[in-house]
Amino acid sequence: MDLKLQKIIPQLITVLVVVLVFGFFTYNAQINMENRGIDFGYGFLSQESSFDVQFSLIEYDGSHSYFRAYLVGLLNTILVSVIGIVIATILGVIVGVARLSPNYLINQFAAFYVEFFRNIPLLLQIFFWYFAALRALPLPQDADAMLGVFFLTIKGLYVPAFVWENLNVFLYSIIAAIIAIVVIRIHARKVQETQGKQLPVFWISVGLIFILPLLSFLIGGVSLSFEIPKLKQLAATSFKYEGGISLPPELIALTLSLALYTATFIAECVRAGIQGVGKGQKEAAASIGLNPNQVLKLVVMPQALRIIIPPTTNQYLNLTKNSSLAAAIAYPDLVLVFAGTALMQTGKAIEIVSITMFTYLSLSISISILMNWYNKKIAIKEK
Repeated sequence: MDLKLQKIIPQLITVLVVVLVFGFFTYNAQINMENRGIDFGYGFLSQESSFDVQFSLIEYDGSHSYFRAYLVGLLNTILVSVIGIVIATILGVIVGVARLSPNYLINQFAAFYVEFFRNIPLLLQIFFWYFAALRALPLPQDADAMLGVFFLTIKGLYVPAFVWENLNVFLYSIIAAIIAIVVIRIHARKVQETQGKQLPVFWISVGLIFILPLLSFLIGGVSLSFEIPKLKQLAATSFKYEGGISLPPELIALTLSLALYTATFIAECVRAGIQGVGKGQKEAAASIGLNPNQVLKLVVMPQALRIIIPPTTNQYLNLTKNSSLAAAIAYPDLVLVFAGTALMQTGKAIEIVSITMFTYLSLSISISILMNWYNKKIAIKEK
C-alpha cells in the first residue's frame, strides 16, 4: 500500500467516526425535542430580554434584545480577562525574577507568595476578596479620598472620568505614531544589516509616541478634562457617588483573584525559562563588563522567552476560562448573563450553551494565535 495512503486512511476514519458520533447526538437531541414540543432556533436573540444588568460597558436595559445581553456578558468577560492577564503578567515576571534573587528575604518572600496563592482554590480566593476584604471597606459617606480624587468604598472604586474633545484627532495621532515607529524599526534593521550602523530606534520611538499626541493638543484642537466623582445623598442613610467611573466590587474581587492566582504559575514559567538559559551565557555576558541587570535584560530574557511563552500561553487561556467563576459573586460575565439568566428565561438550553461554548473557544483560539505569532517572532532563526 502506498505510504501516502497509509497516512491518510487513519485520518479519514477518525473524521468519519467524529462525524457519526456528532450526527447521532444531533439526531437524538432533535427527536427528543420534537417529542417534547421544543423548537430549535436562534430567533430568540432578537427578542426583548426583559432583565437588567448591574454593570455594562455598553448601553443596556431590559428593553434590549438577548443578543445585546450576550454582548454585555461578552464584553465584561473580555474586560476582566484583559485586565487580569496584564496584571498577572507584570506580577508573574517580577515574582519569577525575585525567586532567583541572591537576596534571601526577596527570594523567600517570592517563594512564599507562589506557594501560598497557588495552593488555595481560586473560588475560595474570590470569596475572600469579595466577602471578606471588600466588605470591610467603608460606606460611601465614610470613605476618605485617595489622592483627592479616588474613592474606595464597599460599593466599589470610583475614579475620575476622562472628558475628551476631538478624541478622534488624538487617536489618529497615536495611530500615526505607531505606523511611523514600525517604519523606522524596519528601516533601522535594514541599515544595520547593510551598513552595520545602529540607529537610536528606542529614543526616536519615545519621541514620536509623545510628540505626535502632544501636537494634537497644541494644533489639533484636542482637549482633555476630568470629571471627579461627587458624593450625593439619596436618602437619610443612603449615599452614592455620581460622575466619574464606577468599578463594582465584583469586578475588583474577580480581577484580583484571577491575577494573583495566575501570576504564581507565570512566575514559575519565568523562573524555569531563566534557569533554562545556560550558565555559560551569563558568564560570557558578565565577562564583557555587563552588570547583572544588563545580563538579565540583554542576554538572559531574550533567550528565556522561547521557553517562557508556550506555558504562559496556557496560563492566559486558564485565566480567561476561569473568569466564568464570576457567577459565584454575581459579576455579570457571559456565563451569568447569557448562560444563566437568559437561558432560564428562554429555555433555549442547546442554543445558548452552544453559543457560550463557541464564544469561549473563539476567545481561546484568538489568544493562542496571538501568542503563537509572538513566539515565532522572537524565535531564533537559523541562517
